[in-house]
Amino acid sequence: MAIRRIAAAFAAMLSMSAASITINAAEISVLSTTASKEALLELVPMFERASGHRVNITYGGGVDMTNRVRGGIAADLFIGPAEFTDPLLREGKLVAGSRVDFARSNTGVAVRAGAARPDIGTPEKLRAALLAAKSVSYSAGASGIHFVKVLERLGIAQQVQSARVAPQPGELVGAVVARGAAEIGVQQISELLPVAGIDILGPLPGELQQAIVYGASALPSSTQHEAAREFVAFLRSGHAAPVIRKKGMEPL
Repeated sequence: MAIRRIAAAFAAMLSMSAASITINAAEISVLSTTASKEALLELVPMFERASGHRVNITYGGGVDMTNRVRGGIAADLFIGPAEFTDPLLREGKLVAGSRVDFARSNTGVAVRAGAARPDIGTPEKLRAALLAAKSVSYSAGASGIHFVKVLERLGIAQQVQSARVAPQPGELVGAVVARGAAEIGVQQISELLPVAGIDILGPLPGELQQAIVYGASALPSSTQHEAAREFVAFLRSGHAAPVIRKKGMEPL
């Protein structure tokens, strides 16, 4: 498989001298949704040291990043969940067949640090906790899209919608909970982990969980094809896996 050959080449790159790898150094432009941000903040410097390439990443919410891609922004890669990349691939805004998955993420539930910790271990207990909460926050991103389906399955979509406190632009759901604006917050665990002032109760019950799969896709405007492929191969490598796992996602 091509991705494995590139990954092997990247592993060999680790043993090369800095002088030799900077000869063909490139600058890779990346657009990324926020759930993978914490992992990428640690992974990018690792890749840059090993490859000699530079990676410039712009982060934003899934809806905002999708609109930028639809608007024709120039970049080499778009990193995001299938919920956003699949429509762009169908529309020809991303290069067909270019998506490479590298991680999956689960949705979790949080409360303000020190607050009562309701039991969310079963669908019935989660339903009761949500109905008892005076305010609930969830995003318009992949986890929010899934959570709306969960609410519909539980039969409480209207009640929770009326109690919803939407995050401010660029704000994580955990921050809404931490400042006391919502009693319960629901977002991907990788986005809850970096927020201070909250307690993560755990993931949604297994019956209600749906893995959100993250991948990197090429944009038609890409000018750094080989360097971008090297970066994607790195995200799939054993060097990246421990960081991805530490940041609340599961490497693929």
